[in-house]
Amino acid sequence: MKNIVLLLVFIANLSVAQDLSKQLRELDAYINNARKEWQAPGLAVAVVKDGKIIFKKGYGVREIGTNNLVDTKTIFACASTTKAMTAVCMGILVDEGKVNWDDPVSKYVPDFKLYDVNVTRELQIRDLFIHNSGVGNADFLWGVMDISSEEVLKKMELVKPSYSMRSSFIYQNIFYLVAGKVIENVSGQKWEQFIVDRIFKPLNMTRTFSQLASVKETNQSKPHYYYNNAIRAITPSTPDKIGPAGSVYSCLDDISLWMQSMLDSSKYNGGRLLKPKTWVEMFKPQTIVPASQFYPTMQLIKPNWMTYGLGWFQHDYKGKKINYHTGSLAGEVAIHAQLPDAKLGVYVFGNLDHAEVRHALVYKTFDLFALGGNRDWSKEFLRLYGDIKANGEKAERDFEAKRVADTKPSLPLTAYEGKYVDPLYGEAEVKIENGSLKITTNNYLTATVQHWHFDTFRGDYEKGWYGKALAQFFLNANGEISKLDFEGMEFAKSK
Repeated sequence: MKNIVLLLVFIANLSVAQDLSKQLRELDAYINNARKEWQAPGLAVAVVKDGKIIFKKGYGVREIGTNNLVDTKTIFACASTTKAMTAVCMGILVDEGKVNWDDPVSKYVPDFKLYDVNVTRELQIRDLFIHNSGVGNADFLWGVMDISSEEVLKKMELVKPSYSMRSSFIYQNIFYLVAGKVIENVSGQKWEQFIVDRIFKPLNMTRTFSQLASVKETNQSKPHYYYNNAIRAITPSTPDKIGPAGSVYSCLDDISLWMQSMLDSSKYNGGRLLKPKTWVEMFKPQTIVPASQFYPTMQLIKPNWMTYGLGWFQHDYKGKKINYHTGSLAGEVAIHAQLPDAKLGVYVFGNLDHAEVRHALVYKTFDLFALGGNRDWSKEFLRLYGDIKANGEKAERDFEAKRVADTKPSLPLTAYEGKYVDPLYGEAEVKIENGSLKITTNNYLTATVQHWHFDTFRGDYEKGWYGKALAQFFLNANGEISKLDFEGMEFAKSK
């Protein structure tokens, strides 16, 4: 009788192993095909199930036009999937009794101020992680300015709120930088070293870096962008100035260890990063996310609810809770997603700008290894984003069709030259170059624009993947140039 039971157990285990092997082959083939459909030069995908890394593989190349293959050691940008790591860093300090989630930020960073003094006073540690402060997106502070992290924080006092505090949701990278400053002031270590010592080393993540400046690896993916009718490798943009929001770089071998820990209540090799209560707090819904602030993919997923935890987006899928976060830098993407009920996680790296194949691979993985279903998410999302692209191209054509012909600038081009300044946006310099206006903001972002109509000029950015730049000049009552609006940033002409 005992032998029969053992035989039945063996047969059952063999069947499970065969099913898993089949699923892994199906996933492998699906990724291969999806990568080609989305024209992504390279992808890297890892899957964790029931505490084990069951799949990790690189696809394609690190740089288009080369034979440098992506493998499990290839370094990619984690981008905003870094946010969950920064939340864990803060959770470690909570566990040590050095900070509380509901403490005022001013207790730890007393010189940090916001436009509304009431928000400055009421802002709590928890608010730094959940995008609910009412302060609008301020990515121009690091995206178009070459200023220090300290100066970024200082300028936040000039950013006007978009809505009242805790009344809604708007994505805010800079507050994660503030969280990094809290971690530094409480622990005595800069965030970039704290995360290495308290997360990367315990998890044995030996090829993970807290800043792009620290990456010296040759096996590193290059970012790519579709512009001028082709996919091209571009210069990486550095997120180091807002490191806690998105400057971690890693590879599949390492990020799989992070996935395992996060799925298993932060455990690792007999230890744990967080106490159970704090780990649970990470994934509690903290604020409701309106549909307008979620990815277009939700148009097909059709969730009943959407929330944000401490560094995690959340929604329901087939009656189950999903935790996930994307990461996006110019030419680089990532996504980390969990299906906790099935102890299932997936991580995708990619090296093509906003290659939303990442979402398709998440839901394909969840369907294949847990929830069932055979929808081809890659094809469905490809159609969805194809329609979005077509709408964008139509809007561009409509804009160009409204150009008023046969107009001239109000003044000679020399009148437009000079320096333009603003306390928040910094400085813009306008020079004449080969009959066009060359506009440089903060010695960092440059575009060459030609007359469009009236006192509006339009042209290409120096970095072609940034697309078209629009500059509008305004005259005062004396007929003199008084103001420049450059892509929504307003500068007053310096006397």
